[in-house]
Amino acid sequence: MNLKKLNLPEEYNYIACFLTLNCNFKCKYCINYFGGKVYDYPMLSGEEWVKGLNRLVLKSDIPITLQGGEPSLYSDFVWIINNIREDVNIDILTNLSFDLDDFMIKVPPERLKRGAPYANIRVSYHPGLMDLSDLIFSVLRMQSKGYSIGVYGVLYPGQEKDILDAQKICKEKGVDFRVKDFLGEFEGRICGVYGYDDAISSKDKKSCLCRSTDLIIAPNGNIYRCHHDLYKNFSAIGNILDKDLEIKYEFRKCYEYGDCNPCDIKIKTNRFQVFGCTAVEIKDLNRL
Repeated sequence: MNLKKLNLPEEYNYIACFLTLNCNFKCKYCINYFGGKVYDYPMLSGEEWVKGLNRLVLKSDIPITLQGGEPSLYSDFVWIINNIREDVNIDILTNLSFDLDDFMIKVPPERLKRGAPYANIRVSYHPGLMDLSDLIFSVLRMQSKGYSIGVYGVLYPGQEKDILDAQKICKEKGVDFRVKDFLGEFEGRICGVYGYDDAISSKDKKSCLCRSTDLIIAPNGNIYRCHHDLYKNFSAIGNILDKDLEIKYEFRKCYEYGDCNPCDIKIKTNRFQVFGCTAVEIKDLNRL
């Protein structure tokens, strides 16, 4: 059965496709585990992913971002890239632990290049789990073949020097390396800059109205209003394969304020690199 086309609201800024939440690394600062155990989702087939994603009607500056976990652990990772409509742009968040030779044979660099002010393949660097020299070699190999690729490191407390030293070395070698603030709790304090200061790790939950500029799709195709709901399989608003699905930019009632995920409320840049945005807008707070 053919699915009707799916238009996104004008306000939407990001499309997150979590092919899998599995990862070959187990970083203690992983944002996926901020709220504790992550729900173990069944997974769509590659054919189902492509069927659902190909119904999206998108602007050229809004890519589909394949992520996880580590998205390359998903068996149809490359097949999905090669079967999403050619007019749909694709970004990848990865730790680059896949077979580069096989990937570069099967996926041309033009498929992952759209002239954005940041790399389309964004590689996470994890001190102690990755060899920096090997990473630089791999990134430079892909750069030489024409891929848009860069590295990101999280400034986790205690690893700041390692990350900043790695950034310096990468820049000297011609590799774009950008840093991100650590988000979450460390030794009893909340790290990060947020638009709603009491929205995470609060002892007292509140009700609110909330709306998001992100389209968040779980491994089983469920669509969630925020990362909190994704990681806990909480109140899906639909599925990418629902024939009557509509995506609306509207406020929805929530009773989980105080247990928000940092990804949703951090102050960040949008896809135009304008700083000062949050993924969600929250109003009408009331104590439960």
